[in-house]
Amino acid sequence: MSIVEHVVLFKVKDDTDQAKVDSMLNGLKSLASLYPVLHLTVGPVFRTRSPISNYTHMLHCRYKSKEGLNAYSAHPDHVRVVKENVLPVCDDVMAVDWVTDNVPVPLSPPPNSTIKVTFLKLKENVNEDVKSDILGVIKGIKEGAYGVQQITCGENFSPARAKGFSIASIAVFAGVREMAVAKGNEKVRDHLNGVIVVDYVMPSSSKL
Repeated sequence: MSIVEHVVLFKVKDDTDQAKVDSMLNGLKSLASLYPVLHLTVGPVFRTRSPISNYTHMLHCRYKSKEGLNAYSAHPDHVRVVKENVLPVCDDVMAVDWVTDNVPVPLSPPPNSTIKVTFLKLKENVNEDVKSDILGVIKGIKEGAYGVQQITCGENFSPARAKGFSIASIAVFAGVREMAVAKGNEKVRDHLNGVIVVDYVMPSSSKL
């Protein structure tokens, strides 16, 4: 079995009134009730770890299939929230989607757990064997790192809004302390043209 991971990063305009930010977040949270959604969380970014990232908020969803993601994206409620609440207050929106080869348990990370989202932009000469090696390194992080509760990774299949980032991963940690001591793999960096790393803390109560 597998699931589809959907991560959207938002850069809210600096002068945006907080009430409009709240409306954006509440509108996105309301989409958790749509049938294809297995999990949805959205909120402010806890920390960014890369100089090219200035995103302020993150949305993370999970679906059973690409068809489920497509149904969510085309749903009138989703289209309305994006048009009325998201686009007017955001300078930038980035989205990456990938299929996992495992089903994370639980599908919704526990309250107060932390999520590290990593997007990788590969050098032009990277071949399929190297891509497989990179994905293998990412998958192996769970066995070698303290506090990792879940990890998924894969190749992005929605290039339109991904800005050239083609490999993505989500690592779920028990808390901020466990995430802080996790280290990256230097061998992977040799094949990269860019990295975006965003940390996010699950709300104390999350609507599923």
